[in-house]
Amino acid sequence: MSQSLASIDYIIIAVYMLGVLFVGSYFSRYVHSAGDLFLGGRSLPFWAIGMSMVVSDIGATDLINGAGAAYDRGLAQANFDWIGSVPALLLAAFLFVPYYWRTGVYTLPEFLGRRYNGLTRWSLASVLLLFMAVTLSILLWTSAVFMKEVLDMPPLVAIWITALVVGIYTVSGGMAAVVMTDVMQLIIMFVGMAALLVLGFWEVGGISGLVTDVSAQPDTTADYFRLLHPHNEHTEYPWTGMVFSLGIVMSTGYYVGNQAVMQRALGARTEWDAKAGVLTAGLFKMAIPLLVFVPGMIARAIVPDIEPHDAAIPALINLLMPTGLKGLVFAAFFAALMSSVDSYLNSCVTIFTGDFFRPIYEKVTGRPVPDRTGMILGRSMTAAVLLFAATLAPVFSRFETLYDVLQTLLSLFQGPTLAILLLGIFWRRATAWGGCAGLLVGFCLTFGLNAIGDAVFMSDSSYLYVAVWSFLVSLAVTVVVSLMTPSDPPEKLTGLVYRSVITKDAAED
Repeated sequence: MSQSLASIDYIIIAVYMLGVLFVGSYFSRYVHSAGDLFLGGRSLPFWAIGMSMVVSDIGATDLINGAGAAYDRGLAQANFDWIGSVPALLLAAFLFVPYYWRTGVYTLPEFLGRRYNGLTRWSLASVLLLFMAVTLSILLWTSAVFMKEVLDMPPLVAIWITALVVGIYTVSGGMAAVVMTDVMQLIIMFVGMAALLVLGFWEVGGISGLVTDVSAQPDTTADYFRLLHPHNEHTEYPWTGMVFSLGIVMSTGYYVGNQAVMQRALGARTEWDAKAGVLTAGLFKMAIPLLVFVPGMIARAIVPDIEPHDAAIPALINLLMPTGLKGLVFAAFFAALMSSVDSYLNSCVTIFTGDFFRPIYEKVTGRPVPDRTGMILGRSMTAAVLLFAATLAPVFSRFETLYDVLQTLLSLFQGPTLAILLLGIFWRRATAWGGCAGLLVGFCLTFGLNAIGDAVFMSDSSYLYVAVWSFLVSLAVTVVVSLMTPSDPPEKLTGLVYRSVITKDAAED
């Protein structure tokens, strides 16, 4: 299905790639410490934070995997942004981000380590490392699918080209380079996707033509154009799971417990920038279903036999894009792919350095990690993690739609993490061992339920219910164990629970 690109397309792609490398590498001159490498020196403005959060989040998972799921399942895919993003970003901005930012932490496990104990910190850090390393591999394989369809490039070559380009500017420029390249990539991505949407609607004859063409296909269900589906057996996205699990637990747990997303807010220059950045991300996220998922549905109308479904958008680019514009849209998609990869790469290394190496080094030596040592380790680990992810990426060629794989991975930590975060911030009586027990029991439950989910839950998307049950069980375990163990001393809770923050703010006023 691939088509050769014209010379102008290759020129546009080359200019884009050189621009990304220049912008990313430019910020290496401002990296003088580990804080500069991992959090951009805590100098990020709100607009850069918001744009970076969006493009890091939607990146490859939505543009390729999410659009592929929309090709197969229809309009209900939009719930992952409208129900599963905007409300959660509002909660994150006003309830969670202020606490993270005021503590001055590098990572979310570090925050929970201060509130509870070291075991809680290392347990969450381990699960997040596993999640982000596997996600990196999925993202690199997604780049291979995209470049195979558009450029007819061998998958392994595509994987290593993506890894090389991202590795150069992430290793040299750190978080500042990641964020500023994300800003440029978001603009290119929105322009490219808007062009694809307009041309797609022109081809099918508008919304009415889209509905007519897709509805005429023999395998189209009556729910394809419905936003909320009834809760029936084997329903992909039942409304109960979408509203209660995705809308309340999974989305909130994702945005407040995912290092790759929250790391931008942790690098804000002020608390106001941190909150405003998250709200800005929410505004951009409202446009994603129209720009990303609807083109996936349009691909179903134009090419109803695409296999795998994740190739829907690359196929649409080949069919609709004229010379010149095809190069721009290719650059837009590669921008999204690289944004996801660089975000998870930087956050993965941040967690390893901040939650494993730094505590061990300080305990053994009795002094902080020197800036030079932190920078050398961070850059070395960035290269090592990228090498591991690129090597593992071909394993995911066996999956038809990777969106469910990613959601299942997310369900491993969303429920338990959200439970102990809520109790840790709003309930002073939550103790160190209560939070630790709630997290560990929740993790064990998520692994078990994901293994037997299809036999227990009346839905093909069992991860929706895994998140809810793990959240409720973690809440209950944390409460019970906390009531059975001694209270934490008041000085430990200063600046970490709601009442102490409010009291501190009132005193300062």
